Formats: sequence, structure tokens, C-alpha cells
Amino acid sequence: MEDAPEQIQRMLESLFRHTGAVTRLDVILRAEEMDLPHDALRIMALLPPGTYTRSRLCDQMNSAIVAHGLNRLLGTHD
Repeated sequence: MEDAPEQIQRMLESLFRHTGAVTRLDVILRAEEMDLPHDALRIMALLPPGTYTRSRLCDQMNSAIVAHGLNRLLGTHD
């Protein structure tokens, strides 16, 4: 079974496989579809509305992960 950081990484690969930008709603829907853990879903819900490149999305997610003290559980991503 994959741990949360691996699940998030797989979600990122899936989101950006065929596009260079996604919306906050795209991220939340994909996270729910992939049945990410509750803490990961909570982080996705904290993202500000907007359109994200992979780099910008990872920066936003990593900031929220660290700010909520979840970096040991969820890891950081690029």
C-alpha cells in the first residue's frame, strides 16, 4: 500500500500528464477520486482559488503542509 507522499506524487503525475496548468477544483476532485488520506484532502482544500502550474501548486501545497506541521506525514513535493 502506498503511503501519503507517494499517493500525492501519483496525483501530481496524473494531474499534469497532459496539461501544464490545473485549477484548484481540478486538484480537489482528483484528490477525492484517488481517495487521498484525510490530511491530504484538507491541504488541497486550503489552496487558494486559481490556476496552477505544477511548480506553483507544489509551492502552495508545501507551504500549507509545513505550516500545519504535516511534513512528516505528507512529505513535500516538486
